[in-house]
Amino acid sequence: MNREMLMLVDAISREKSVDSDVVFGAVEAALAQATKKLHGGEVEIRVSVDRDTGDYETFRRWLVVPDEAGLQNPDGEEMLSDALDRIAEIEVGDFIEEPVASVPIGRIGAMAAKQVILQKIRDAERETLLNDFLARGDKVFVGTVKRLDKGDIIVESGRVEGRLKRSEMIPKENLRIGDRVRAFISGIDTAARGPQIMLSRSAPGFMMELFAQEVPEMEQGLLEIKSCARDAGSRAKIAVVSHDKRVDPIGTCVGVRGSRVNGVTNELAGERVDIVLWSEDPAQFVIGALAPANVQSIVVDEEKHAMDVVVDEENLAIAIGRGGQNVRLASEMTGWRINIMSAEESQAKQAVESDSSRRLFVEKLDVDVEVADILIAEGFTSLEEIAYVPLQELLEIESFDEDTITELRNRAKDALLTMEIAHEESVEEVSQDLRDLEGLTLDLIGKLADGGVHSRDDLADLAVDELIEMTAIDEAAAKVLIMKAREHWFTA
Repeated sequence: MNREMLMLVDAISREKSVDSDVVFGAVEAALAQATKKLHGGEVEIRVSVDRDTGDYETFRRWLVVPDEAGLQNPDGEEMLSDALDRIAEIEVGDFIEEPVASVPIGRIGAMAAKQVILQKIRDAERETLLNDFLARGDKVFVGTVKRLDKGDIIVESGRVEGRLKRSEMIPKENLRIGDRVRAFISGIDTAARGPQIMLSRSAPGFMMELFAQEVPEMEQGLLEIKSCARDAGSRAKIAVVSHDKRVDPIGTCVGVRGSRVNGVTNELAGERVDIVLWSEDPAQFVIGALAPANVQSIVVDEEKHAMDVVVDEENLAIAIGRGGQNVRLASEMTGWRINIMSAEESQAKQAVESDSSRRLFVEKLDVDVEVADILIAEGFTSLEEIAYVPLQELLEIESFDEDTITELRNRAKDALLTMEIAHEESVEEVSQDLRDLEGLTLDLIGKLADGGVHSRDDLADLAVDELIEMTAIDEAAAKVLIMKAREHWFTA
């Protein structure tokens, strides 16, 4: 019988072009499964087959777990304290094994053993095919629609299959069995029972790869796409940069009479593409990203990673785009939060900010409005700037002499120290239930404390706009925090 098993393993290995160890592993799994059924419960069984003789041994195993965890599976686990009585140097995570009677191969249900072995071989074949495919380094999957599966499309390329989910297709796209399809390889799902290659036709990466295929200069390293944002099937923006001064990045991507960009848009159901020149200067990059709108001025807030962009009335609708599409795509592509506003709105916002800074300086520095206005006119907006900017910058203010500047710096430092002490005292008053709330950082806790929010109920009572004003987080994050704070109201 053992000789026959060795011959069978060798035959299957040759027929299916898989390593003999994989077939031996399938046999061991089949024997272990049969033995487990005889013992019942959640026992752990290991079978070891000798690759040369075909002889095999069977062991029952217990996983060593820490005492404090307790036994979650008494049939297959042993607490560390008990395990140490049997094996002196054993550790958590090790196994205790004891030999048990082996099940004769003849007593294994033939169909069950065959199914286990064939499934293992199918898994090994699929893994081999997948690894061979991935070794090619392709980023675009080219194949034929083989079948539909619960709304998803299964695409076949040779003997390899990929899954194109409905959510990853271009809206209103109608693919049929037999259609030739190109899609971006967005990931590998090794846990999937069906096709493990995940595909996308709506991902920004797909557009970038299509341009790379249409524009040879990218493969040569002369051009590079730095970022991309898409509304699949509607509109997209890509940022390109040239690494050779002789190459025009935008013109090269467009091609003669638009041949190259048209090749991409035809593949993507007519999706319009704005090609933007990338810049190291974030403000210049954003200005280019908002094209075709003309920008009047731009204010960069590094701390909030946001920009206020001012456009005239004629360009306001163009900058925002239909349904906010243009500004949203520009924001996604640049990575900056972009606030589009008219000149009047900008002036109103600056007036509010100036008024806030004026009150801060008058109160904390104990100066009159005239001195506060001079500081604001020179671009100072916070006490930190007055206290710690290089002295030379302050000395350049013509309205102040050196003694005045020294006094202002000392007052700013004293005010900051006083505020820090008050801040620490306020944070100490924050309740533990608020500190433990998921999603709250130490910085956010400090901002909440400064705003008079010291308990979970205080946070739960806030409106979204109040929390945004207090912490400067975005609307989505503010909604999540408030709902987290309110959870106990509904579970108590």
